[in-house]
Amino acid sequence: MIRDDIKAAQLAAMKAGDKESRAAISLIQAAIKNRDIELRTGEAPADDDMVVIEVLQKMVKQRRESIAMYEQGGRQELADAEKAEVTVIERFLPQTLTEDETKAAIEAIKVEIGASGMKDMGRVMAELKARHAAVLDMSKASGLVKAALA
Repeated sequence: MIRDDIKAAQLAAMKAGDKESRAAISLIQAAIKNRDIELRTGEAPADDDMVVIEVLQKMVKQRRESIAMYEQGGRQELADAEKAEVTVIERFLPQTLTEDETKAAIEAIKVEIGASGMKDMGRVMAELKARHAAVLDMSKASGLVKAALA
């Protein structure tokens, strides 16, 4: 489980004296704990790793947005700190699909559901997310789906 990997990495970072990694992993654990608290009111998720992956993907997205803003504002030291956090967070995410693999998945779904034009984009995106959300950058996939359906 990804949670176990995160805990092991936290211990390893503490033993190695790696303050940057330890701090980033603590942020990961806090975000996961917050998500667990949010989920207490609903039913238990079927796949715990999927919950963790969603949290990690959200954290990476937030940091990439921050990096862009810091670089535009001329704050390179802050951008570098965010990049270091992204590197730590991405260690726990599964390997994402390549562009070619993503295109192949889109084509398979397109054929399977009989998608023929832009009116079917929502259905294709929903199916793509249902099947590949953990290993896919949905923002990039959106552009590829548009291109495939155009």
